[in-house]
Amino acid sequence: MDAAQETRYNPFGMDEDCRNCEGLCDVRERVVHGYGDAGADFVFVGERPSAGAERTGVPFTGDAAGERFQDVLGQIGLNHSLPTSDEPEIENAYLTYLTRCRHPDRDPTDAEVATCEPFLNADLRMINPEIIVPVGERALAEIGTEYTTTPADDLDVVEHHAERIRGRGFELMPMIHPGSMTTEQADAFVTAFLDLLDTDYRQTKGRRGR
Repeated sequence: MDAAQETRYNPFGMDEDCRNCEGLCDVRERVVHGYGDAGADFVFVGERPSAGAERTGVPFTGDAAGERFQDVLGQIGLNHSLPTSDEPEIENAYLTYLTRCRHPDRDPTDAEVATCEPFLNADLRMINPEIIVPVGERALAEIGTEYTTTPADDLDVVEHHAERIRGRGFELMPMIHPGSMTTEQADAFVTAFLDLLDTDYRQTKGRRGR
């Protein structure tokens, strides 16, 4: 964890009482802000909190998909706690979403994604990661449109799962949502990520030594 931060949860102190989305704030249980290492090289971005993450308040936890995700992080050396932990010991990774609130009956609207975008942009600006990992199709579409020159129609999370995509200021490495990943796809991501760690992936930005 970054030496200057005091907590893994919402380390930048973002608004936990945000009420910018009419019709969503009254049905959510809580705002689920980012969690992890504020100096991370890797930022994982999903579409929205699951019911489990809304319960725990921590992205990618609280259910079977979150447990699988945390298991993958453990295999690649970014999580030092059990996959079932509601407060995982994340190192060199930061977990967040396109939208920080969960509607119980539907996916986020385009307007809600746009309204929440300043939170994500602030995370990325302050963390300045090397690699963004869009988790799921919606996250890949939104982040790919913003941070690559690749047409959105050419971005497919299954086709590009565990592949490195050159972006504007970052590289992307998409991940199929853990709730949909097969064992083979999970293994492929782990293998590709471990290969990435053996490269000079920090070279382009000259980040400080960790």
